[in-house]
This record gives sequence, C-alpha cells and structure tokens, in this order.
Amino acid sequence: MNDPLSTPDAAWSYDTAAVQTGISRGLGETIGFPIHAAAAFQFETLEQAQDEFQHNQGLSYARIQNPTVRALEERITALEGGAATVALASGQAASLTALLSVCRAGDHVVSSASLFGGSTGMLTNILPLMGITATLVEGGPEEIGAAMQDNTRLVWAEMISNPSGAVADLAALAGVAHERGALLAIDNTCGGAGYLCRPLDHGADIVSQSLTKWAGGHGSVMGGSVTVGKRHDLSRNPIFAGGEPSLLAQRGPDALAWRQRWFGAHQLGMTLAPHSAFLIAQGLETLALRLQRESDSALALARWLEQHPRVGGVSYAGLPGHPSFPLVQKYLPRGAGAVLTFDVDDPSRFLSRLRVLRIAPNLGDVRTLVVHPWTTTHGRVPEAARLAAGVRPGTIRMSVGVEDVADLQADIEQAL
Repeated sequence: MNDPLSTPDAAWSYDTAAVQTGISRGLGETIGFPIHAAAAFQFETLEQAQDEFQHNQGLSYARIQNPTVRALEERITALEGGAATVALASGQAASLTALLSVCRAGDHVVSSASLFGGSTGMLTNILPLMGITATLVEGGPEEIGAAMQDNTRLVWAEMISNPSGAVADLAALAGVAHERGALLAIDNTCGGAGYLCRPLDHGADIVSQSLTKWAGGHGSVMGGSVTVGKRHDLSRNPIFAGGEPSLLAQRGPDALAWRQRWFGAHQLGMTLAPHSAFLIAQGLETLALRLQRESDSALALARWLEQHPRVGGVSYAGLPGHPSFPLVQKYLPRGAGAVLTFDVDDPSRFLSRLRVLRIAPNLGDVRTLVVHPWTTTHGRVPEAARLAAGVRPGTIRMSVGVEDVADLQADIEQAL
C-alpha cells in the first residue's frame, strides 16, 4: 500500500530531508515530484464539496491547493522546522502575505532599515495604502524595541540582510517583540531555506523567503514561501483574539497558517504554479551542496578583496571585522552566506569589463552574479534609506556561484 507523502523523520539531517520529504513511497510511485497540471479537483458528493469549501483541508481548486505545491510546502516546512507553509508566486508575494496575516488598518510594523529594496518599498509605499504604518530603524534590538507602539503587531528583519550582510540577533529580537505582544517575522532568503539558519529555532514566529534564490538555485524559476512556527502567541492580536467566536477559537493553533493561505492564495491569488513548484523542489535537493561551496567561496573572496588595493568597503559578515561577526558565530555555524559587497571607484567601467561574472539582479544562482544596487535594486529607494541599507554609489553586490574561486579572482583582477 502506498504512503500518501513521505513524512520527514525528526532525526533526519537537512541533506536527507531535502531529498526525501514530500515524495510518496510504494510500487509504481515516482522517485521525484510529479507535476499535477490541473485547475480543479473532483468530488463525488455535494457533502464532500461542502466540507472542503468550509475547511480547505483537501483539494478543490488549484489556486488554493495543488498536490505538487503541497509536496513542496511539506518539504520547506521540514527544512525550516515549522508547523505549516504556504508557497506562493514570488518572494514579494510571500512578504506581503506574512505582513497582512497579522496586520490590518490601524496597525504598526517595526523593521530593520537594512533591507532588500523591494521590502523597503512594500513597507513604506504599499502598507500605508492599507492603513498600516511602518517604522524602519537603524540599529539593533534595543532601537527596534524603542520604536514599538501599542499597536505594533510585527517586528520584521532579514536573517542576513541584502546587501549589507548584517545578521539578525534572533533571540534578542524575539524577546523585544514578544514582550509587547507582537510577532517576529524573519526574511530567511539569504539563510538558504533553513540550511544556514532556522530562525524558528531561535524564537521567530514566521519565516518568509524568496524561493527564486537558493531554493531554485539556477535562475530558472520564481517563487516564495511563508512558514509558521510551532509556537506563537496570538492572544494579544485583535485579528485573532477579537470577535465572537474569535479566529483563535475557530481555528485553534492552526489560525495563523490558515489566515496566511486564505490571504495569499485564496483571496489574493498569488498562487505558485505546479511546474514552478517542481523546479524549486529539485533545487532544494542540491541546495546544501551548492550553498556550502558558495559560502566557502564567498569567504575566500572577501578575504582576498579586503586586502586588494583597488577595492574598498568590503562587507561580509564572515570577516572578523564585520559588526555581525559575533552573531555569525552564534546563529550561522555553516557560514555567513554567499553574498558580499565591495566598493570600486568606477562601477560602470568595472562591470563592463567582466568576462566570467555576469551582471544580473538575482541572488542564489549557480553562476556568480553582480549588480550595482545604487542604480538598480535600490535605485528607487530614498538616498538616506539606501545608505542605511549599506548601499553607496560605488557599491557592487556579488552573489557567489559555484565557479572556481581562482577564475573569479582572475576576472575581478582584470576588470579592476
């Protein structure tokens, strides 16, 4: 008899869970994810359909659930150590879902100012349209705590910020958020789908990420996900504790996961396509191999660039001189990730001379990619916010791939 989905064993390592979780066992079953190209799923009775539309536990309409996407969600949940995951069409879709799942008009968000440009734009441009205010803070947990208000529902930070490389002090941020009745949401994109760090193990309540990056790993697909932790207190959030009966009374410990799927997939339709889920699932199977090599290479390049006479402002949290180096030792035992920045005198000339490194606004690709954040990813962000995020006019952001380090060094040398 075939098992429905291979349930992860708690004793499995990351590497094993990444290739085994979500794949059925049994005679005739595929050893990889099958792609379910279907818009809707059948019922045998009116009662079955009624129950599904009330509870959304099975399959009805592919905007809400699809077997291929569901298998991917199970795999991400296992890798992040969470309770449930909703996979969506992009990292931005995931971030919006994470925010709207706990905030409504009149609520407030406090965030680190060291963010991906798209996240800064969402917090400062999009949330105000919905009556939600956001305060971006330069500094750590103490400064974030000082910016919290009575209506603060969420604290937001990136595990490894893009592009500055600042590392979140998860335990301290969780303490600050939970003391005031708020939740802690961490963008774990640069944490590599739980490989470098699992924020939920250190007090975070929600993990959002772009699966386009290291999870996909080959620049061929877009996706995002939101994972809910196994422990989170919603008793002081009016969305969940208000009303009669309250959402908490109706849904119990699944209330937050239910609301995220209801918002991101059911209501907003930011659905991940099954073929995209298949590609991301395949990418996850080699993520540990790729990201470990990329992280090791990034450290080697950062050390080399730090000594280069034509390079300035090298920022990589794996370097002892970086302000976040102690937090790397605490939260990132496998390395500080694959992204670093450095400054050059003439970014245009430098980029135009590259022959191995490629100019592209992505992260996590097997190929090493560089971009000029001042004019691209952060180009529409106000100058003060750009500087707060670690972006200067001469800054080059590099996402290190799996190429030979010597070839990357030679290309950077000749371009300089």
